[in-house]
Amino acid sequence: MRLTVAQALVRFLAAQEVERDGRRERFFAGCLGIFGHGNIAGLGQALQQHRDLLGFHQARNEQAMVHIAAGYARQRNRLGTFACTSSVGPGATNMVTGAALATINRLPVLLLPGDTFDTRTPHPVLQQLEAPHDATLSVNDCLKPVSRYFERVQRPEQLVPAALEAMRVLTDPADTGAVTLALPEDVQTEAFEVPEAFLAPRVWTVFRQPPAPEAVQRAAGLVRGARRPLVVAGGGVIYAEATAALRAFAGATGIPVAETQAGRGALESEHPLSLGAVGATGTTAANRLAREADLVIGIGTRWSDFTTASKSAFQDPDVRFVNVNVAAFDAAKHSGLAVVADARVALDALREALAGHRSDEAWERRAGEEAAGFAEEVARLVAARDGALPHQAAVIGAVNDAAGETGVVVCAAGSMPGDLHKLWRARDPDGKGYHVEYGYSCMGYEIPGGMGVKLAAPEREVYVMVGDGSYLMMPGELPTAVAEGIKIVVVLVDNHGYASIGALSRSLGGSGFGTHYRQPANGRPVLDADGATDARPLPVDLAANAESLGLRVLRTRTIDELRGALEQARAAAGPVAIHIEVDRYEGVPAYEGWWDVPVAEVADDPAVQAARADYERARRTQRNHVEAP
Repeated sequence: MRLTVAQALVRFLAAQEVERDGRRERFFAGCLGIFGHGNIAGLGQALQQHRDLLGFHQARNEQAMVHIAAGYARQRNRLGTFACTSSVGPGATNMVTGAALATINRLPVLLLPGDTFDTRTPHPVLQQLEAPHDATLSVNDCLKPVSRYFERVQRPEQLVPAALEAMRVLTDPADTGAVTLALPEDVQTEAFEVPEAFLAPRVWTVFRQPPAPEAVQRAAGLVRGARRPLVVAGGGVIYAEATAALRAFAGATGIPVAETQAGRGALESEHPLSLGAVGATGTTAANRLAREADLVIGIGTRWSDFTTASKSAFQDPDVRFVNVNVAAFDAAKHSGLAVVADARVALDALREALAGHRSDEAWERRAGEEAAGFAEEVARLVAARDGALPHQAAVIGAVNDAAGETGVVVCAAGSMPGDLHKLWRARDPDGKGYHVEYGYSCMGYEIPGGMGVKLAAPEREVYVMVGDGSYLMMPGELPTAVAEGIKIVVVLVDNHGYASIGALSRSLGGSGFGTHYRQPANGRPVLDADGATDARPLPVDLAANAESLGLRVLRTRTIDELRGALEQARAAAGPVAIHIEVDRYEGVPAYEGWWDVPVAEVADDPAVQAARADYERARRTQRNHVEAP
């Protein structure tokens, strides 16, 4: 069949399916895009011609549309995504941040940027980067470091192997991330004889990789020999749909479970062995047991610095690691025993190998007591209290109650991810109620990411918690939510600046310099730090901004009003924004977690000097986990 490259690609994408555990689903939910001269006559024409095969969704920002695809992919446990198309030039480079987020979080997204003429006849074309040292470069080469697979389709026949290789990467749990097929604008429109087999429906089976039997036996031996074992559950548990297997494993062995950001909710908070968040943003329950654990079983985690509290969390001098992961790269970290396998299969195999074994009764009892104690602390923190302004913890508590078992909270950056990690009470047995992007912690992800979640799970209420700093980064996708009828509830928490980094500044001996949203008063310059008396908050009305973009907006001042607004939002048909101003300075404690952020070694300020001394003391707790061979 004779088709253009773009037409063949659209038909190919529409025919791709994915299968796991006998459940077959369409892989691409559609194509998100913004058209320009680099893709309008190629992919634009093809998407219009084949709109009955692959739906097109108009976006407003190229970075945001990649975030939508990533949010969708995460909610679908990486078994589906969107394609994203842009023109060459700024449209393509706008996608770099979204691609980095997807690759770091191991989420499949397909990027289809236009590229400059392969013939180079109209050289240099509009928006073309000219590199005197390399005539083959275009701005799309910026996508190479943040793509798991990159290909520039320079001849029509090249599309066939490139598209097949792209699908291999997108559906590989260990290798997935952003995939980029750069499409020169002239090549997109060229026709060739397309093999019928290329256009036929194709099923990509995601097999559950079993662990090596020897690895399971070694892991079981380490568990049997441990007195204080601890599970750290990462996002791999949720992506593998292994939450029931984790629950069964914990129940059978009595081993307590702590969770990473991506793994939050892998075990419901009410489970007696659920310790909640671990690491720099962890709970006292998880961090205290982590400090004493002599065996740590990491399941589906890449061991980020927040999870390990910058390698200060695990203090037992003889601590050992067992790492269950589909990616061998992650399974080998901390010199641990690498169990390269699907999380669900590995948990079932390890539970069977440990039949009849249960961890020390005192350790299990200790876990339950610590978990119950921290649950009381959460209840204290999220309770409404008197004050000029509400505090952020109470806002989280109100949203948590509104979400119930099936609602999904979405967040990414600022102080809220850390507070959510500690305070959120996970109730969804499938672990899908907590969606905090913390692999890249990308400001601006929240709104488009939440839209992707809602597209993947239309039956759920989606609550996007976003601070004013992140909101101002990327509110422009709200008109897309209005146009597409994507029902999200945006809880806009306003504290007049970058409160998270302001708090970090204070902890390092600073004074919040460069983190306030202020304007001069009485003609004097702004002292851009805490304690400034010659400045006032910016006269920016974020609620009015959201309203101007088409949302229904509910303004609240108290936690009771917030709870009422959340109830109203549930009954709304379209997207809703709820605005609430909070106290910038009332935060949530660190709970024995630490994060390595270096402090100036030389400074005039005594506060910085004191912070440096604290830093040196904390740094002495860091360890490189290297076991003897």
